[in-house]
Amino acid sequence: MNAAVRYYSRSGNTKAMAEAIAKAAGVPAVSVDAGNAAISEPVDVLFVGGALYAYGIDTHLKDYLKMLDKSKVKKAVVFSSTWISKHSIALIKSGLKEQGIDVAEEALYVRGKPGAEQLKDAEAFAVKFL
Repeated sequence: MNAAVRYYSRSGNTKAMAEAIAKAAGVPAVSVDAGNAAISEPVDVLFVGGALYAYGIDTHLKDYLKMLDKSKVKKAVVFSSTWISKHSIALIKSGLKEQGIDVAEEALYVRGKPGAEQLKDAEAFAVKFL
């Protein structure tokens, strides 16, 4: 099974989660604003993460979700770290579904900065989908 990990992080918290998930998947974690963020080859699972900023997800992530090609993503799995609320998960899922991408019901959420135990949990979470 092949996978990809994409995220947007301002503080580094979501990036830390993305890196833990990517470690479990054996792939790099790539920021959605990086030049190599596009999904050019089909993937079985795309892990997508972001946080809530002023009650919305960042424009970089919104724009990235809009450019995803459903023919290249079999299933998406969402993760988030934010201090405000879990609403970011619903917003990311909604953006993926608008593109016609199948989204896993289960998501991973960490409030604030993930600690060592939460990063281990992120790895275990990823393994469930691989």
